[in-house]
Amino acid sequence: MGSKNKLKRFHENETFKNVIQPTREEVLNRFPLKGDWFAFFDNKNPIIIELGCGKGEYTVSLAKKYPNKNFIGIDIKGARFWRGAKTALEEGLTNVAFLRTQIELIDFCFSTNEISEIWITFPDPQIKYKRTKHRLITEEFLKKYQQILSPNGVVHLKTDSEFLHGYLLGLLHAGNHQVLFAHHDIYNSSSPPQEATSIQTFYEKQYLEHNKPITYVKFITKY
Repeated sequence: MGSKNKLKRFHENETFKNVIQPTREEVLNRFPLKGDWFAFFDNKNPIIIELGCGKGEYTVSLAKKYPNKNFIGIDIKGARFWRGAKTALEEGLTNVAFLRTQIELIDFCFSTNEISEIWITFPDPQIKYKRTKHRLITEEFLKKYQQILSPNGVVHLKTDSEFLHGYLLGLLHAGNHQVLFAHHDIYNSSSPPQEATSIQTFYEKQYLEHNKPITYVKFITKY
């Protein structure tokens, strides 16, 4: 993407009512929407977040599928989720928003029990050992997720990385967390949950065309 195109998207994001772009300092020093997201959406419907939402296609698709729930796509790269934010506005979706921030700061963005579900879709697996702390399913991240999730709130991990799938299952079993569903090839499962297969991203469809297995885990953190 050219620099002029990025700048144009950054500027447009500033005009979108469904995009929130706080500075790091604003997030760390009492982010005003923390604990007040129901007011932002002007309803009391459950709030679901997608971490590392990229272009926002999964967030927008979820919002279309579940109009009685609110969805927030989170990513640090605003030029990417510009597409999702613009699509949501063009289609009149009022139950979707995008938050530009670093994912490690989510416990500063949401209050205890404020979130109902978390989706993590096709994140960078960060396979190298020195990148372990950047995986979105480390024990440190799982503790953050439990803090903002409502009691028995669930986390979904959908990925093409068998490494990340196995790494997560190892963490969950070692910590006695509750695994609700897990499969290393969700589309070849005998009874795949519809919530995991009814939405496919552009790249996910490409993976499937090349017979690349898509893994899925649904779980509840227990600390």
